[in-house]
Amino acid sequence: MATLADVAKRANVSKMTVSRVINHPGQVSDELKALVYEAMKALDYVPNFAARALVQNRTQVIKFLILEEIDTVEPYYMNLLTGISRELDKHYYSLQLVTKKSQNIGSYDGLIVTGVREEDFSQNILNIDKPVILYGENTRGFDYIDVDNKMGTKIATEHVKSLGFTRIVFFGN
Repeated sequence: MATLADVAKRANVSKMTVSRVINHPGQVSDELKALVYEAMKALDYVPNFAARALVQNRTQVIKFLILEEIDTVEPYYMNLLTGISRELDKHYYSLQLVTKKSQNIGSYDGLIVTGVREEDFSQNILNIDKPVILYGENTRGFDYIDVDNKMGTKIATEHVKSLGFTRIVFFGN
């Protein structure tokens, strides 16, 4: 298995440069990045993200807390979870699905929360000492991600109209 030193030697750069390319690519020229990435590919080098997480005192885990009853919600969660996990995977994070009962099991670096109701702010959200993103708008000043259903409907309608459809029906609740 190739090491960071092997990559540095093949790319004819220092180990510090390889480390910088992996951890802070914005601080390295495109030319150096290309050399390092080419060497990494040639050697089948995979950074040891577990070691990096240990050094940085991180877990590389993001929890997704669902505060709703999963069996009573729309089945959109699978697409949502797939999208989140794909993006996290690009950054070498794993996704852990938790509920109210299991949210305090294990360490994590950040939390995405969905299904928040007004009473959850006093019971759960305000007591968290990690970065939190809410899925769904809130009035408490937390960072959040939300879907603009009105805009989405408008864009979809314009699209099907551009395809020549003239009789458009929307079913929703």
